Amino acid sequence: MQIKLFNKTRWRLAAWYAMVMALILGLCGLIVYQVMIRAYLLSIDLELESVAGTLHSVIEPNLKQPGRIEPVFQLVLPNLCLADSGCPNQQIPSHSQLAHNRHGIFSAVYKDKEYYIRFVNTSLKVIAVAGLKLNELPSTIRIDVWQTLKDSQGNRYSQKSLELHTQDNQTWGYIQVGRSLKELDNRLVALKLTLAFGLPTSIFLVGASSWWLAGLAMRPIDRSYKQMQQFTSDASHELRTPLAAINATVETILDLEHLSEQEARDTFISIRRQNNRLACLVQDLLLLSRFDQKTQATDRQPCCLNDLIIDLMEEFSALASNADLEISSSLEHSQPLYVLADEDQILRLFSNLIANAIKYTPAGGYVHITLKHSTNDAVIEVKDTGIGIAPEEQVRIFDRFYRIDTARSRSNGGSGLGLAIAKAIVEVHKGSIEVQSQLGKGSTFIVRLPASGTEEELV
Repeated sequence: MQIKLFNKTRWRLAAWYAMVMALILGLCGLIVYQVMIRAYLLSIDLELESVAGTLHSVIEPNLKQPGRIEPVFQLVLPNLCLADSGCPNQQIPSHSQLAHNRHGIFSAVYKDKEYYIRFVNTSLKVIAVAGLKLNELPSTIRIDVWQTLKDSQGNRYSQKSLELHTQDNQTWGYIQVGRSLKELDNRLVALKLTLAFGLPTSIFLVGASSWWLAGLAMRPIDRSYKQMQQFTSDASHELRTPLAAINATVETILDLEHLSEQEARDTFISIRRQNNRLACLVQDLLLLSRFDQKTQATDRQPCCLNDLIIDLMEEFSALASNADLEISSSLEHSQPLYVLADEDQILRLFSNLIANAIKYTPAGGYVHITLKHSTNDAVIEVKDTGIGIAPEEQVRIFDRFYRIDTARSRSNGGSGLGLAIAKAIVEVHKGSIEVQSQLGKGSTFIVRLPASGTEEELV
């Protein structure tokens, strides 16, 4: 169920990401397409304006009669073809022909850029043409300033028309200068093909990468979900154990026909012990929950770590003696060292660490507590000569309900929440906790808390 849920969510994330990126890429492609078209057309229009304007300026001052071809036409356009002559073999001049007609300053535009130049009289009939055959362009003549025409083969041309006047200001006719759009059309076809194949490929790659990224993004969620499942399972097991013991005790009593006062007392003691274990577990879970939600009240006041360690030594000396262990402390800082903290929580923190050290140290060993000052931190070390912790286990010992199989089994008691609570208390006080350990040689838990100074500094 979990795998199906996460896979479904992963597919949705990947699909949404691919759709959004497809929309963005599509819009970008459309914008690039339109910008390229406009930029190219603008350059063609400027080119046409330059050629048409120059021709107009050169030819118009020499015009005498409307519709009459003056010598200046042949001078400027040596390859000009008169419409009434038919020009059956009219071709775009070659490079060698252009070399022999250098006086025709506009001849060069025919060869490389596929220009044509037409002269039209006031009756809208073609008088002369240079560059292309007459029958290649539409027979219907229009005098719009800007036009886009197609020849008989479907090639497009951009054309500009300018009105010509004679010397006495009569309308001579029109000059029409056109340029082939074949190069533009070829580029547009190439761009369309690029977009047609590139966009789906990009979307596919985006979809694949989004699937991978969605998996990476969901790993912490999946990990948290698994931890929550494990926490629920462990909590249920821990709660079930004392409840099962209480239930078994009650069932045993109910099966007895007669119960003496001593048996009744022993039964109630057993039930109370299991009930206390259950209450402690619930209390620890509630404490961790409050730390997670940052709702745990913290009464921070100057707390003397020297006095705290002395109290802890007195509290655990009997427990260490019963376990045949030596417990000692050393205060390397000559003056009392203070931290701004909740004293009850700090006491709980070090009680958990010392209790664990005593519990997992064999008889004949020792537990040593050290207090020292390092820069701005108060450093407390709890060192034991216990069984130690394997390196691969050290990164997980602060997880809730986590026990090392060979050491922290349920047979040793405890709920597996002690170190988790210790870490939560340290973090809430802006400190840090770490462990250094070797199997069979013992462990050292190092706690760093922000120091508030000595007693004289606080006063």
